[in-house]
Amino acid sequence: MADCIRVPLLLLLMCIISSVHPIRGQNNGIVRLAANADNLQNPPGGLGPAAGNPAAAERNQGAGASLTRRRSTGWKLAEEAVCREDLTRLCPKHSWNNNLAVLECLQDKKEETEIATECNHLLWNYKLNLTTDPKFESVAVEVCKTTISEIKECAAEELGKGYLVSCLVDHRTNITDYQCNQYITKMTGIIFSNFRLICGFMDKCREDINALSCGSISTGEKDIHSQGEVIACLEKGLVREAEEQPGALHIKDECKKAIMRVAELSSDDFHLDRYLYFACRDDRERFCENTLAGEGRVYKCLFNHKFEEAMSERCREALTTRQKLIAQDYKVSYSLAKACKSDLRKYRCSVDSSMPRAREARLSYLLLCLESAVHRGRLVSGECQGEMMDYRRMLMEDFSLSPEIVLHCRTEIETHCSGLHRKGRTLHCLMRVGRGDMEAVEPNCQKALQVLIQEADPGADYRIDRALNEACESVIQTACKHIRSGDPMILSCLMEHLYTEKMVVDCEHRLLELQYFIARDWKLDPILYKKCQGDAARLCHTHGWNETSEMMPPGAIFSCLYRHAYRSVEQGRRLSRDCKVEVQRILHQRALDVKLDPELQRRCMTDLGKWCSEKTETGQELECLQDHLDVLVSDCRDVVGNLTELESEDIQIEALLMRACEPVIQGYCHEVADNQIDTGDLMECLVQNKHQKEMNEKCAVGVTHFQLIQIKDFRFSFKFKTACKEDVLKLCPNIKKKVDVVICLSTTVRNDTLQDAKEQRVSVKCRKQLRVEEVEMSEDIRLEPELYDSCKQDINKLCQNVAFGNAQVIECLKENKRQLTPRCHQRIFKLQEVEMADPELDYQLMRVCKHMIRRFCTDSEGKNVLQCLKQNKNSELMDPKCKQMITKRQITQNTDYRLNPVLRKACKADIPKFCQSVLNKATPETELEGQVISCLKLKYADQRLSPDCEDQIRVILQESALDYRLDPQLQIHCTQEISSLCPEEAAAQEQTGQVEECLKVNLLKIKQESCKKEVLNMLKESKADIFVDPVLHTACALDIKHHCAAIPPGKGRQMSCLMEALQDKRVRLQPECKKRLQDRIEMWSYAAKVAPADGFSDLAMQVMTSPSKNYILTVISAGVALLFLVGMFCGRFTKRVTQELKNR
Repeated sequence: MADCIRVPLLLLLMCIISSVHPIRGQNNGIVRLAANADNLQNPPGGLGPAAGNPAAAERNQGAGASLTRRRSTGWKLAEEAVCREDLTRLCPKHSWNNNLAVLECLQDKKEETEIATECNHLLWNYKLNLTTDPKFESVAVEVCKTTISEIKECAAEELGKGYLVSCLVDHRTNITDYQCNQYITKMTGIIFSNFRLICGFMDKCREDINALSCGSISTGEKDIHSQGEVIACLEKGLVREAEEQPGALHIKDECKKAIMRVAELSSDDFHLDRYLYFACRDDRERFCENTLAGEGRVYKCLFNHKFEEAMSERCREALTTRQKLIAQDYKVSYSLAKACKSDLRKYRCSVDSSMPRAREARLSYLLLCLESAVHRGRLVSGECQGEMMDYRRMLMEDFSLSPEIVLHCRTEIETHCSGLHRKGRTLHCLMRVGRGDMEAVEPNCQKALQVLIQEADPGADYRIDRALNEACESVIQTACKHIRSGDPMILSCLMEHLYTEKMVVDCEHRLLELQYFIARDWKLDPILYKKCQGDAARLCHTHGWNETSEMMPPGAIFSCLYRHAYRSVEQGRRLSRDCKVEVQRILHQRALDVKLDPELQRRCMTDLGKWCSEKTETGQELECLQDHLDVLVSDCRDVVGNLTELESEDIQIEALLMRACEPVIQGYCHEVADNQIDTGDLMECLVQNKHQKEMNEKCAVGVTHFQLIQIKDFRFSFKFKTACKEDVLKLCPNIKKKVDVVICLSTTVRNDTLQDAKEQRVSVKCRKQLRVEEVEMSEDIRLEPELYDSCKQDINKLCQNVAFGNAQVIECLKENKRQLTPRCHQRIFKLQEVEMADPELDYQLMRVCKHMIRRFCTDSEGKNVLQCLKQNKNSELMDPKCKQMITKRQITQNTDYRLNPVLRKACKADIPKFCQSVLNKATPETELEGQVISCLKLKYADQRLSPDCEDQIRVILQESALDYRLDPQLQIHCTQEISSLCPEEAAAQEQTGQVEECLKVNLLKIKQESCKKEVLNMLKESKADIFVDPVLHTACALDIKHHCAAIPPGKGRQMSCLMEALQDKRVRLQPECKKRLQDRIEMWSYAAKVAPADGFSDLAMQVMTSPSKNYILTVISAGVALLFLVGMFCGRFTKRVTQELKNR
């Protein structure tokens, strides 16, 4: 016990005397012992330190003499002349008869109150003499008899050397006996009034006191009885050394131990810290008037008011110094050491307690150790947890309590955070700097911040972070009021409302600053740690809560967890259900800000600066990285790719997108959202409903962006990847881009179908998903990169005001097909060719005609949908918009036979046979503009087509006869004539053949030969089939029914029947039919003059369809008969002449 505080027995008696007043009447024995205290003689040599200093002795001779002349009985300090004036002025009269009460009154004087020098030395020598008399050990033995027997260490001390009392002081926190506790408390008050009364302190710290200029150690130089400033100076020196401040001096280890021991022993009553007591006496009255002294209560009260505006600066400084000592040794906090003593022992948090400043003594170690026990589900007393929370809040409020922060973040504080000291604002400023919101932070500073956040552990209770608590109070009251105050879920709730209307700016900033550091250590999210600690130990080989591993740093644990979170059953080693839910929650929150994903920020720092420096809006940085995926460095590309792949499986990770799409999800996808089990169904539902009226711009943009990202890699489409992974590896190896994979698989399916393969190489589930992907790609031209790149120039020129999506840009390009650049034209033609072969890929057609398809074509196969719609086009139930879309597709089909799969198949032999000349002129880059179909029409009129081809051409002729726009050649060559001769009919856009009829009627007025030829062709075609002439057919429908019902249509048969009826005077035709027939006869006559027959077949056709067919045939027959008779006659004559010549 050589290093302990040596408190002689007389001091105990002084404590007894001092205790008489507060415990009067409680114990007569105490009063008796106290009375005996003043009857004891002053020991020889009682001048104490003054004896070693002649000058001081001479100067204070009166004071020393007074003590030596003291009588053996009844001597009172109040009777001494040198102190009477000060006593009368400063101390209440009822205390004059009690020497210790007088001593306590005078040494606790206010700072501005001066005491006479002689009185000062009288008090000093009195205290010193008291501490040198060994007789009073017996008093301690009597008063603390029970306590000594309970404390084994004190019972073993040798009597007569003062060690017993020192032992009691050391163990005063364990003293339960009230009387003994009062003795020891009063005794320590005397001890701490002067550092020289503390055994060994002067010897251990003499050199450091002189080096630090903390004051004198001799009575001659500075002989006042209160030397608290010396200890305060040493404590400040200790703090400066710990913080490695410039000019800080090294304090010897034994002095450090002594300083910390003094601070520890003064921890229960703020009176014992003399410097702090005088510095904060007024503040105590102001803030803690009703707080009882003892057990560190006044300290805690003052700590809580440290940053109040009314707190004096000197008191605030003294409190900060004491808090810094607590940070170095938790035992300097009486309440914390007492509350957590059993828990520290239970969880082995103070192994090396013999070293006050050892690692185990630091507040940070205590907090980490006990927090680890709490997070592991171990029982830590509520009282201890309450104390821990107070000191965790203290660390968050004042950065200066962490020496590492002060040391390593000095530059950042001076540059960015000066003047923000109070209420945790400096720390949050440093956290903002650490996030990278200002400029790069030093690694050591970053590490110090991370360590401090772990020590304070604000993730467990947001109230620990005062800056966050104050900034987010209104949000918590509105958005998170259903959660119990202090619950860890409060932070999660705040994150869920980040960037919403309920969030305020200050709360948003404080929250992101804190979450940046929590995100870098999975343990700092207590809910995640609780649910996943077993999985982390099993799968990621983690250690305890406050232990780290270089092989698996804290930031890598979460990456390990989410890699296992989305494994399939076949892959094994999956997370537990509860852990997976928490991992998903964290992923959803991290998606709000790229800086909340440590791995992403670390690997993509360069790319973020290079490509995304201007993307400062919420969520834009990740979108930017995804947009530039192909040009990112490999490490960044990998992590962005993995995250995107994860999003495709669980799009709810995209919290901002989910918020934007809430109306659509509630209206159309709520079942999928509620029951989604990692299958990508929710995104598929959003894509399918992207153009519903509930879809807002933000949601549409977000969904489209995700679609655009998906085309970069087929893995980014979870359902497609799952369905087709094996097929891709087998049929399309080394192909990564989704669009290329889709083309590869689609080509394989088409080839197998065309070749009538016995077994399709692409699996059924892949073919099904492939169809979904093809339909989705047709919705936006940007989802087909090659098409988009080929047509970008044309889009800017022709469709600059057309919005993407809904296939609107593609439709615009189709409508302006003749103005497209060759490259774009070729791509659009190829696209149309695919869509006509498979109308389900025609997004606009399927969208506009969705209800009509359900009404008319439920039984039709996908490839026959357009054919079905065309057949029902003129139904009264047909929707006008759908009818218009069908007409557009018919116009497109008639521009080139290759866009009409049915015609192409039916006329496979006829086209090369009759129209080879047209094919020879064509080039791959250009369309045939209906030339092949026009060629087939002419052959139809000549009745030379195969039956299948004839049927298809008849349909085309009938359709184009009703709408001139379906005849590309007519539209090309007669545009001017239509606008000049038939403007009203063209403007009406009634599909009744009125424009064609107008052109026929005005045939003589047509000047352009190419147009005239097209009209004549129409007349020629109408001779072959009356159905090709809708005006005539409508006028004569009743007559055909009456007179030609038995005659099958086609090959001009019904037309011939009507002509015969017209010539037969016995038959009375309808006036309109008769008039129309007569007009047609005139037109045909004119046509015969203008366009004579091209050949015998053409001539025969003209004769057969002529109204004077019978007359012509009679004449021709008569001519042939006459020729026959002439031939016979001439033959006989020539034969006779020849015979005569022979006879000669």
